Amino acid sequence: MTALRVLAGEPAPLGATWDGRGVNVAVFSENALRVELCTFDETGMVERSRTVLAEYTDQVWHGYFPDLRPGMLYGLRAHGPCDPAAGHRFNHHKLLIDPYARALVGSFVWDDALYGFVVGHPDGTKSFDRRDSAPVVPKCRIVAASDDSGQARPRVPWSESVIYEMHLAGFTRLHPAVTPRLRGTAAGLATPAVIDYLVALGINAIELMPVQAFIDEHHLVGRGLRNYWGYNPIAFQAIAPRFLASGDSEEFRALVALLHAAGIEVILDVVFNHTGEGNEHGPTLSFRGLDNAVYYRLDPADRSRHVDVTGCGNTLDVSHPRVMQLVLDSLRYWAATIGVDGFRFDLAPALARDERGAFDPRAAFFQALAQDPVLGRVKMIAEQWDLGLGGYRLGGFPPGWSEWNDQFRDTVRRFWMGEPGLVGPLASRIAGSSDLFRRAGRRPWSSVNFVTAHDGFTLRDLVSHATKHNEANGEDNRDGTDANHSRNHGVEGESPDPVIRAARLRDMRNMLATLLLAQGTPMLLAGDERGRSQGGNNNAYCQDNATGWIDWTEPSPGFADLARFVHALIELRRRHPSFRRSRFLRGGETADPADHDVRWLHPSGRTMKVADWHAAETRALGFVLSGEGAYADETAPGRIDETYLFLMNAAETAIVWTLPAPGADHDWVTVLDTATGVVDGVPVAVRGSMTVTASSMVVLAQRPVQAMRVP
Repeated sequence: MTALRVLAGEPAPLGATWDGRGVNVAVFSENALRVELCTFDETGMVERSRTVLAEYTDQVWHGYFPDLRPGMLYGLRAHGPCDPAAGHRFNHHKLLIDPYARALVGSFVWDDALYGFVVGHPDGTKSFDRRDSAPVVPKCRIVAASDDSGQARPRVPWSESVIYEMHLAGFTRLHPAVTPRLRGTAAGLATPAVIDYLVALGINAIELMPVQAFIDEHHLVGRGLRNYWGYNPIAFQAIAPRFLASGDSEEFRALVALLHAAGIEVILDVVFNHTGEGNEHGPTLSFRGLDNAVYYRLDPADRSRHVDVTGCGNTLDVSHPRVMQLVLDSLRYWAATIGVDGFRFDLAPALARDERGAFDPRAAFFQALAQDPVLGRVKMIAEQWDLGLGGYRLGGFPPGWSEWNDQFRDTVRRFWMGEPGLVGPLASRIAGSSDLFRRAGRRPWSSVNFVTAHDGFTLRDLVSHATKHNEANGEDNRDGTDANHSRNHGVEGESPDPVIRAARLRDMRNMLATLLLAQGTPMLLAGDERGRSQGGNNNAYCQDNATGWIDWTEPSPGFADLARFVHALIELRRRHPSFRRSRFLRGGETADPADHDVRWLHPSGRTMKVADWHAAETRALGFVLSGEGAYADETAPGRIDETYLFLMNAAETAIVWTLPAPGADHDWVTVLDTATGVVDGVPVAVRGSMTVTASSMVVLAQRPVQAMRVP
């Protein structure tokens, strides 16, 4: 096999970098004894050359290749000790994906040659495997540099953000307006009809589930399934090839630009807590072969074993400077080159654990992000838990971060499913969860509120199933949570009964209205506005089929108006800063009348007393949200909005509410009724009292009487 012409090159930047004349290749490895660059023909199946990166500077192997060009395919091989007891698992027979690769070509194929040891050998990991893995590993492709310097961004303030979580492929797999060959790709999502739908819905940010290149787990392939969600990464800067119709990352960058032009930000769900290489018995695909002892957290008592706080077999060791650099460089690439506006970090506590494994809110990772001139300006969202010691960290992330608030999810579900004694927790969640986030200058938008997300029931399934139905996953229905806080209204699954269907729709409207009118940042799950069902599957991670995809056929009777209901709620939130305040509600904490921004009400009309908050059977909550000083951001201080009255009744019987006096020459006007699905329709003035039907919510606005007399 031949070697390419190579010059000394530079140890930075890492990866394969085209400078207009040739390609500089730089690969970090603290413990490798030699690193080779391997090139392949255009099919990726014929290895054409192997060339040693002879220069070694600051733990980086590097060389400059005058004859390499963009589009060429390559991989790496690392020589070094195979000493699992010391944490080293080098095997130069295994072709490795460059951690800085920006494009992958070819399919990943599960094969015994992927393992650094002979599978099934009596010596286990002590048995060195000499089979070449190149035929079954995707190849890296050299790409030319690009940037988004000319791209205008929406720059949506946090206080105005409405996030829509979606799966890039599943959103368009069945979309009739998308060209068949583009369905399930970035180009498909860029179809005008799709973007028009998002604009019409009213959301201004999409949160894409992982698009970083990932692999299908071995156990799924064995069952004829594949990883649909994508939480199994193998290259942090490359887009999963299955999401590109053209095979070119420019396709994704063009999608981001089109969304920006429509006023929609793009947030990426990123996975830096683990990789697809699994535990110590997993394949050698990239990081393990380049420097297992550096990239992964290893058990101090037995360095042949991985520390696993992710449930996925390994944990990336972001406390190491070079591993942190990889993560930061990857984030910077997505933000500065591709143009994305923010990131949601999967199992975020795993990125901030010290050498003892403890979560550190002042971890170097957080500090590096905060001071970075690029990353310090984008939105950061944490998934607030991992499986490590003290892994549940809701409210524990630094200033500048927002967090998925699962307590909002669970409290809202439990209240509207009829569970008593939750008015206190519900009030805290509606008010922006100040008990969790009001510290260090954090704001209400630090709480990313949601009722449903990719992980769990869809909204329709939440009101149609009492238990999960994950049989299609092939795990005997053991996977997925059992804590769904759901109800089926008497019939498991779909029902033709109009009474049951009406009750389910009402519950869906209750939860949507609570979500979109609460303080904090609301996040919707794609398809919930259309009544999407997964047949009761609450863990559809391996359902890359109609179960996981959005159904774009005409919604079934009763659900056709749900999208309009959601749009109307989003529009109500957009027009009225009362629902998206930049400061936490104080609720009369002091004698200053300006603090009386919210007053919590008993159905009798009086202010809630201490005993009312702790009444075991209470299923109703009311409050007046004052319009005084209701500004959404610092650019419009002191802006006055309407005052609103919320009446929430999760009981099985109607409640007659005594209404507070609306003020001189004002009436209470109904702007929302979840029992009927009306949002800001024909004004209906009420005084004195109002009957709120069972399991429903009414919102009234205080408006001048003369305004009511205008047709």
